Amino acid sequence: MTTIPTRALLVIRVFVDYWNFQLTLNEREAAFRGVDDFRFAIDWFGLGKWLADKARIIIGASQIDYGGCHIYASYNDDQKFYNWMMTVINRQPGIIAQCSKRSTKSLPRCTKCHRHITHCPHKGCEAPITATTEKGVDTGIVTDMISLAWQDAYDVAVLASLDADIIPAVKFVQQKGKRVIQAGFPPKGTALATECWASFDVFPDRAQILRP
Repeated sequence: MTTIPTRALLVIRVFVDYWNFQLTLNEREAAFRGVDDFRFAIDWFGLGKWLADKARIIIGASQIDYGGCHIYASYNDDQKFYNWMMTVINRQPGIIAQCSKRSTKSLPRCTKCHRHITHCPHKGCEAPITATTEKGVDTGIVTDMISLAWQDAYDVAVLASLDADIIPAVKFVQQKGKRVIQAGFPPKGTALATECWASFDVFPDRAQILRP
């Protein structure tokens, strides 16, 4: 009888929704500091390994096999951001980056006159308003989580997102015997965290992912 060899170490892969993670951390940090706005400088080079190690502690493993970090982002017309994602982030060892262009959508309308709101209504700003919608990020995460689980390319997935749209993919890969651990910012993302095998709060230890 042929036996299937078991892995010596659990393989952990990390899946990060770039803007979901960045903007939520910005919001939490601004609230913590009592300011209107704050940009938290994330160490994107080291984030994947840090998240994987957090999962290792939750699982109770002394060692793991780090399978890499998949980062999914979108952009409007900011070619500089796209180039940074694809020529800097994507070329780091163990990081696979995807960056898709956002699609335009209809401008908001005034609820009284029903005309499009084309410029910021705040006095002193009055900047033109552009409306876009993010395309490809959720699809990319779902596709990779499922296809890599099907290939048996990981045992544990760390999912850095709050998006409930990913829940069906989480259920699917866990039915295949994989474990999904959410890296989140409670109480946001509770629906997704509930469906995952485990979850943890990123915020208390955020100083460890601050870019040097």
